[in-house]
Amino acid sequence: MFANSPQQLAEKKLLLLYIFEKLDIPISHPHLTDFVLENELMNYFMFQQFFSELKESGFIIEEDQGQQLFLITEKGTSTLKYFINRLSKQQLEKIDHLLDIKKSQILKRSEVIAEYVKLEENDILVTLKVVERDAALINISLNVANTKQAKIICENWKKNTQKIYSNLINMLIEEKNH
Repeated sequence: MFANSPQQLAEKKLLLLYIFEKLDIPISHPHLTDFVLENELMNYFMFQQFFSELKESGFIIEEDQGQQLFLITEKGTSTLKYFINRLSKQQLEKIDHLLDIKKSQILKRSEVIAEYVKLEENDILVTLKVVERDAALINISLNVANTKQAKIICENWKKNTQKIYSNLINMLIEEKNH
């Protein structure tokens, strides 16, 4: 279980980045710790060290909205894409299988809300939220011109919540080099 070579250490960090990338939703440190330890992906001390290093290096970020949640950054995603071939197909398949189970458990604890209310004739307020344990992970209000637009926005939010949320966070934290 202990990795000694620099290559093995790098692979463990890539494995963590892969987990973040595949989850595609924010996850708390305790949930990620449980996932890694329950599935014997690495020991507790390695996990803590690698998690801290990924955070300090800007590969993952912390988002605090009532609770600490973490997600992969653009830097983390591009690094993973560049070095993904260092992880074996067997490792990736194992993680994919384990995450399918874990992701559904995480989503069960989350509630996706998409609703709209007519304020005036051509003024509809659309509210989009993801709530986890009474804490809003995201809360967006939009004014749109008609009910048709409101319905489309609500449907798209419900179908693509994780993708929209992840893209929005990545766009908002992206640092532009001018």
